[in-house]
Amino acid sequence: MNTINNIQQLRKQNFGKRFMAKITTIGQRHWKALLAWNAFIILAAMGAASRYPSVYTAKTQLIMPGTGGNLNANLGVLGSLRNGSPNFYSSQFNALKLQLSFLSSDTLMRQAWEKDPEKSEFTSLSQYKSLFSIALDEETSIISVYITGSTQEVAQARANALLEAYQKRLRELRQNNKTTRQQFSQSELETAKKKLQKLQLALTNFKQSTGLVDAELQTQGIVQSINQLSNAQAEALAQAEYSQKQVIALSNRLNMAPPEAINSLSLGENQDYQFVRGKLAELEADLLKKRNIYTDEHPSVQMLLQEREQLLRKQQNYVAQASGGNKIDTTVNGQGRGSLIQRLVLAESEASAQRQRAQQIQTQLNNLRTKLKSIPSQRAKLIELQQQVEIAEGVYKGFVAQVQQTNIDAFDAYPNVQVFEPPTVGSRPRNPKLMLVILNALLAAVIGSIASVLLLERRNPLLSPKDLQRFKFPMVVSIPQIRNSLMRWQFANDTELEFQRLASAISLQPLNNRRLLISSAIEGEGKTTVTLGLATALVELGFRVLVVDADFRQQELSRCLNSCLLKGNDLPMRIQQNLDFLAMPTLSYQGNTLEMVKRGRFEMALAAAESDADYDYVLIDSAPISLTSETLLMSAIVPNVLFVVRPGTSYSSSVNYSLEQLTTHKAEVVGLVVNGGETPTRPYQQKSQDPLFT
Repeated sequence: MNTINNIQQLRKQNFGKRFMAKITTIGQRHWKALLAWNAFIILAAMGAASRYPSVYTAKTQLIMPGTGGNLNANLGVLGSLRNGSPNFYSSQFNALKLQLSFLSSDTLMRQAWEKDPEKSEFTSLSQYKSLFSIALDEETSIISVYITGSTQEVAQARANALLEAYQKRLRELRQNNKTTRQQFSQSELETAKKKLQKLQLALTNFKQSTGLVDAELQTQGIVQSINQLSNAQAEALAQAEYSQKQVIALSNRLNMAPPEAINSLSLGENQDYQFVRGKLAELEADLLKKRNIYTDEHPSVQMLLQEREQLLRKQQNYVAQASGGNKIDTTVNGQGRGSLIQRLVLAESEASAQRQRAQQIQTQLNNLRTKLKSIPSQRAKLIELQQQVEIAEGVYKGFVAQVQQTNIDAFDAYPNVQVFEPPTVGSRPRNPKLMLVILNALLAAVIGSIASVLLLERRNPLLSPKDLQRFKFPMVVSIPQIRNSLMRWQFANDTELEFQRLASAISLQPLNNRRLLISSAIEGEGKTTVTLGLATALVELGFRVLVVDADFRQQELSRCLNSCLLKGNDLPMRIQQNLDFLAMPTLSYQGNTLEMVKRGRFEMALAAAESDADYDYVLIDSAPISLTSETLLMSAIVPNVLFVVRPGTSYSSSVNYSLEQLTTHKAEVVGLVVNGGETPTRPYQQKSQDPLFT
């Protein structure tokens, strides 16, 4: 895991280094254009700064005290109204912003302009307003005003005129606002009061007509009453059924129906008896009704019980008188006929009374259910009316609060702003546009430099991987960037490994005559470094190599090998075992280099060098292709070309041109070497011997 992190950090560092190297390269390439542009910007800025004359600045500060009102009004469902609340009209923050609008208003500025000592020098109000700058400090409620003038006296007079016009305008607005707000508030207050009274009357009439006050409690009461009446009705029906069964049982024992039993006692035509009997039935019904409401100890229930006892005694007397002369029926379990008939009459009366009571309860239930069905609609109407009344009441309270607020504090909208610091003028003039000119100059310099570089780079940009995608290379090898100048051919371990890989790949290529031309598009891409590194790697692989310096102008390879002592010798010189060097540029001293290649002297020199020894590879370090023409002529003699590019140095147009020229001259690019590209190679070093194993 640590190794992966180290590799990622190394890649990030390499990316940053490459990016900075690319920026440095671009800057070095276009430094003349950048220098010219920035010089022009500096001159233009100096000229612009000289156009703006120096002015004097007067400063004054205003402070707005807090409002004296302490209103806290409850508006019901609409909330509350307090001084300083965000939605309150006279909040301090809104008042401060309002003062800024007053100070910069056209009306106020025009009044100050009329009294200005340099009035004739301004052609428009906007031009005059540019002399004033206003700043607000919300934390301290201080308003700072800066006024410029050509002299100290003019700046002072201009500041005094502004303050005088401001105070006058503030008093006018305050008085007009107070009058208007009072008139508006009184009118709206009367309208809101009438609307509230109208809604309250409508709510009262609705409650009286429907009897609905609290819908939820009334609904619960009706449901409870319905449940109680339903239970009472069920109880009455059960009692009536029980009494009816007694009537049937007694009729069976007497072997006659109730009317026949009554007639047998000669009571059927007795009006007194029938009256008592009917009265007793009514009394039983009333008694059951009272018992559903009160207990037996209640006076009204006690009175009915006493009256019932009296009626029962009367009925018994009538039955006893009627049955005094009749014979006793012995088939009725030894009981007297009169007693059984009396029980029969009582049971029949009880059954009739319970049925009447059940019918009355049913009527009450029907009325309650009808009322219960009408409650939801009535409740919705009641809620709507109550909400309308609450809203109207809140609006009315709000207008009352506004009237009170107007009377409490007349300076809410237009407070009594005081002069915190009188106008003072600085002793030194200043150039108000100097900082703006400097900022604009810096901005123009940066943007212009970037635009110039982008424009110039677009015409001939640095090489990118996309530029090489349309070319097909048999092999592509990356080698690390070598920082130090190569005075010898020793390399670091990681670089040596990459050259060994390159040599291994070259050894597998079918090269014509074992000759390899190493070139690049422009100078500084590392073709000489690649030549030396590849030669050393091939020697380590066991090959015999001849390196040739064919760069007739720079002779970089000769300088790297310290071959100045070899000057004047056209034969290969031994550098180390299996590695020889031929200083081909010495041939160019006798004439033109291009003519030397065209007339075959270059090819003859190569043939002569190869005839003295059996070389496995001949590596030729040539001049840049886009800067000379002899390299393309050499490609006809040595068609195998190893092309070198360097990220951050190679240019897209130069590389594309060079590769296209090689293709035109029918040269074969056997490989691409990226000098300074990313490689995953790390030194694989031998560890020190452990003393435990010695």
